Amino acid sequence: MRRTIRAGAVLAAGLLAAALAACGGSTPSSGSGSASASGPSGVLTISNEQGTLWTCSFNPFNPSNLAQGVTFGQVYEPLAFVNTLQSGKASPWLATAWTWGDGNKTLTFTIRNGVKWSDGTPMTAADVAFTFNLMKKFPTLDLNSAWSVLSSVTQQGNQVMMTFKNAAVPYFYYIADQTPIVPQHIWSTIANPVSYADAKPVGTGAFTVNPCSAQNITYVANPHYWQPGEPKVAKVLYPAFTSNDPANTYLATGQAQWGSQFIPNIESFYTSKSPDNHYWFPPIANVTLIPNLTVPGLNDVAVRQAMAYAIDRNRVSQIGEYGYEPPANQTGIVTPTFASWEDTSAASQYDYTYNPAKAKQILTSAGFKMGSNGIFSSPSGKPLSFTVINIGGYSDWVASMQVIQQDLKAVGIQLTTDNLSQNDFLSRLYNGDYQLAYNNQQGGPSPYYEYRQWLYSANSAPIGKQASSNWERYSNPATDTLINQYATTTSQAQQQQIVDQLQQVLLKDVPFIPVTEEVAWYQYNTGKFTGWVTQSNPYAVPAAYFYPDMGQVLLHLAPAK
Repeated sequence: MRRTIRAGAVLAAGLLAAALAACGGSTPSSGSGSASASGPSGVLTISNEQGTLWTCSFNPFNPSNLAQGVTFGQVYEPLAFVNTLQSGKASPWLATAWTWGDGNKTLTFTIRNGVKWSDGTPMTAADVAFTFNLMKKFPTLDLNSAWSVLSSVTQQGNQVMMTFKNAAVPYFYYIADQTPIVPQHIWSTIANPVSYADAKPVGTGAFTVNPCSAQNITYVANPHYWQPGEPKVAKVLYPAFTSNDPANTYLATGQAQWGSQFIPNIESFYTSKSPDNHYWFPPIANVTLIPNLTVPGLNDVAVRQAMAYAIDRNRVSQIGEYGYEPPANQTGIVTPTFASWEDTSAASQYDYTYNPAKAKQILTSAGFKMGSNGIFSSPSGKPLSFTVINIGGYSDWVASMQVIQQDLKAVGIQLTTDNLSQNDFLSRLYNGDYQLAYNNQQGGPSPYYEYRQWLYSANSAPIGKQASSNWERYSNPATDTLINQYATTTSQAQQQQIVDQLQQVLLKDVPFIPVTEEVAWYQYNTGKFTGWVTQSNPYAVPAAYFYPDMGQVLLHLAPAK
């Protein structure tokens, strides 16, 4: 239920152009409008159903905290902002400029002067170098496997130089946009930063946490914030909701101004309630049925192929998501956002349209036999019966899974659902304590990023240890080579060829099964605040859980006059 629509053909080229060029000037990517002479004002309330109460842990290297959107962007900040919705356009944030050198194997950032941490201590280039070297010392913190390509990070004056093992231009997104910078004077004293709760985070962002409870996070304007006149909003309330209905009512009745969730019959339930109520759902990645590839049965490609043919994605889209999330396809290419990247000939060759007869035929040809109970069993007699974990508070995902259950039962594969709180779900997902799961990735400014998140073995981990994004535990040296090769070229044609081959991986190996296209859920009310993301001004991904974009949205918002 998590995670604009722009032409995908120019996306990688746009990111490369922005990253390769020196980013001049010192104007940050900040809000619109002028600040009030009396300082920030107004109280903004977010209604984003998370399916759990808040833990009041704000460690920005904790995947659960990132998934919930409680830390990165509004409290901790990155070096630069890369806008997924504007062809990967890069803008300064904590860095004012950057340049590539040595055949795109070195990247030098000029760090902004005059920035303070929220406790008043100056932020310097030493903090930046410390952050990246902390990730090297504690690999669990390296959520995007930056050190799989980095060889060193050093600081001199107000500059930080990063040296890569190979040319690595696409990694700019992970280095500059996806890495929260933390204060050395605090984190250097923490014995185990992996388990550190960070209950009272000290960041450079526009907001600080004061206070937090299980029921609500309160963010207040940072008096030490480095952008003049920002933020314009004095306080942000982020109440916890464990199910959709109360969260949706909170939005529809005007108690919250910013929503990021599924609302059934949104026109009648939400937009009809006020002319100030609006929504926009840009597709950005995939919502996916995730097989644990270490589980017997699911480690058989024939079973995964049968599942991919058995699921009626159109019916899931219409029944589970009310058509708001379009049906996905097995190439993993999100359309229309990245339509130009799709290898349509390969997609046609495999033709993963809804075909239950073909699903049964694949299983029969692989030696599976249908039992009297209507469930296939393996040649050794083990039934194709699995448990799937899901987030119980997401009513759309629960409804979608009911459709998937029915579709798979019809071809002889039995699913039992286990609807969990979000915290329990994420813990089990990251540690591999599941058979099947239903979730999505963050994606990025081209299809490469979602492929890398799912398929790169460096993002995986042994069962029982946290995997940052490769939750299915897929490992294939040839696929890793493709992902690494993409990072060494700036040729759009070569990148397209590599993405074509990664599509073949999904079509042939079926390491995961895209079901619907993940949209950035976004509802907003223009009555009390201005500066919202719109389809004509997509300055950030507008979902409140999307990082670090949430920080950009909060910098653009201002109380309506």
